[in-house]
Amino acid sequence: MGKQLILAEKPSVARDIAKILGANENKKTYYEGKKVVVTWALGHLLTLKMPEDLNKNWQKWDLESLPMVPKYFGIKPLPRSRGQLNTIKKLAQRKDITEAVIATDAGREGELVARWIFEYVKLQKPLKRLWISSQTTKAVKEGFAHLKNGRDYDNLYQSALARSQADWLVGLNVTRALTVKYQDNLSAGRVQTPTLAMVRKQEEKIERFKPQKYYQISLLAQGQTAKMQMKNQFAFKTRQEAQDVVNQLKQGQVSKVEGKEKSQGAPLLYDLTELQQEANRRYGYSAKKTLSLVQSLYEIHKVVSYPRTDSKYLSNDIKATLKDRLRAVKNLAPEAESYLKEGAQIRQAKIFNNAKVTDHYALIPTEQTPNYAKLSGDEHKIYTLIVKRFLGIFAKAHRIKQEKTTVNFGKEKFIFSQSRVLEAGWKEEETPSAKVTPFKKGQTITPNFRIEEKLTTPPAALSEGALLAQMEKHGLGTPATRAEIIEKLIKSELMERSGNMLKVTPKGKQLLKLVNPSLVTPELTAKWEKQLEDIAHGKFSRQAFIKEITSETKLLVNEVKSSQANYQDFSLTQKKCPDCGAQLREKNIRDGKILICTNTECSYRRRAEAKVSNHRCPQCHKKMLIVTGKNGDYFKCKYDGTTEKMEKGGKKGKKKMTKREERRLMQKINQDDEPQESALAQALKAAMGK
Repeated sequence: MGKQLILAEKPSVARDIAKILGANENKKTYYEGKKVVVTWALGHLLTLKMPEDLNKNWQKWDLESLPMVPKYFGIKPLPRSRGQLNTIKKLAQRKDITEAVIATDAGREGELVARWIFEYVKLQKPLKRLWISSQTTKAVKEGFAHLKNGRDYDNLYQSALARSQADWLVGLNVTRALTVKYQDNLSAGRVQTPTLAMVRKQEEKIERFKPQKYYQISLLAQGQTAKMQMKNQFAFKTRQEAQDVVNQLKQGQVSKVEGKEKSQGAPLLYDLTELQQEANRRYGYSAKKTLSLVQSLYEIHKVVSYPRTDSKYLSNDIKATLKDRLRAVKNLAPEAESYLKEGAQIRQAKIFNNAKVTDHYALIPTEQTPNYAKLSGDEHKIYTLIVKRFLGIFAKAHRIKQEKTTVNFGKEKFIFSQSRVLEAGWKEEETPSAKVTPFKKGQTITPNFRIEEKLTTPPAALSEGALLAQMEKHGLGTPATRAEIIEKLIKSELMERSGNMLKVTPKGKQLLKLVNPSLVTPELTAKWEKQLEDIAHGKFSRQAFIKEITSETKLLVNEVKSSQANYQDFSLTQKKCPDCGAQLREKNIRDGKILICTNTECSYRRRAEAKVSNHRCPQCHKKMLIVTGKNGDYFKCKYDGTTEKMEKGGKKGKKKMTKREERRLMQKINQDDEPQESALAQALKAAMGK
């Protein structure tokens, strides 16, 4: 009997699958057992070929060669990936390997990772698909016991391929057109540009806003306050206008007392986007950080279900697992014990809806009890959010009694609103409140008014959570890609974080004026995203989609070519290059800012500001600065002026990596879900190196 070749997305996942399936023989680049061989990708090992790989005329960045529309895209290995590709190729060709299993992430990008690899190594054997929603031992075993036919996911692969080719066509062509035309690194794309425009649109609302002063009349009675009911709350522009009205209000009477009980069930479960919004609102986490944390909970700790989901519902088959999931969280949430004693009674039946579960169900805890000592503080917070939302399935409804009292002073009306908590239910932080003093119909109310000066408030800037909500509303990106899109905009210096808010840079504002309006508004991109979904479900063809994208790309490029718009490079400084005399441009890099020469023939660059290193001063033992001088970088202590030379590679000498540093590095590699280097990233790198 032959063996299965199993391809996981990351080394950590491959290791866990190998352990579960008994593949205990470690061969460095794969694991082997009696029935299986388990190997891995490193995220993407391949990418679409670059323009210069396809056509020698596309090597030079100029407007004449645009638009670039390949007849055939083709794929090529990413840097440093050939070793692992060769391993997979040799394994695929082994005579004892009779079939392959795709065990990468069960989503669009995971499908692309594996399909490209098996296409590149020319796999000639049957293909199966592992499709699971959690990484627990039980889920993995059940998944391998019920493997799917790999060809059942052909449409998903076609959708992933279409997304990749569309980003190549729009991103590389428009980016190259803008970069060449305006001689600056200007990055545009079919999703990132309308996303940037959303942030700018909110900024424009704030910029147009002019505060207005107005006056508000309130009535005070029985320790409560009610505002005067007005069609236009900003009607009183002066205190005197408000006072004139108050002078006419002599005696009030309660005309109506209404009481109504309201019951509110627990909210739906989290999908990834809502979890990112909540984590941003509560803790200020970026979308990328939340995704990294929940991916770690899924992959490393195995305590939550598949994170990159767009569903807030559960399929009916999950009902049988609820008691085990409750047992797993009872140490964190004591109420889980009481729900178990009640027989795990489901009180939010609407959450179970097969029709609303797409590739994966909502984010919930798995049946595995966490080792809380191994969770970081941030992981603990995210896990707690998911658990608390999950417990809402079993919680009673939140019940309140709302009481409204209407008081009339002639034609003018005031409404007092009170609410009492009758039963906290799933809102456990709210306790039942004491009875309030009621009003009675016909009761006389003595005039007791207050006039307050108010100012209209401007719209708030977009937080990352608010931007995610906007992207979801307009169909921009997917739960799996939205965090990456936001990060790309920041790395491209088109957008920046200001506290927990986002703002468009001067460079970004200009970009939005330089590209075609159809790429700025979300409608066109939302239409493309809908078509990608249709391709995944077999309702639309990739060929028809790419044909439409190609037509749009030609229009977008021609718009840039014919534009008469002016562009100002805000990164230019007044400093001169010491080698050739050209102006220096300031550029952000991962660990600070650098100055680079604008002369394409000159390679001069230096740090714009000193960087704090981890190297300690031999005199005062404080961290030293890395300073750029005539002979290159050197260490300098800002406290006592001590200087030291730097060895090649930027260190004073080779220092062995500590166990902690090694662990952090491996965790980063295992959590890195982005492609190692996208086609657009490579193109921009080439542009910056010109």
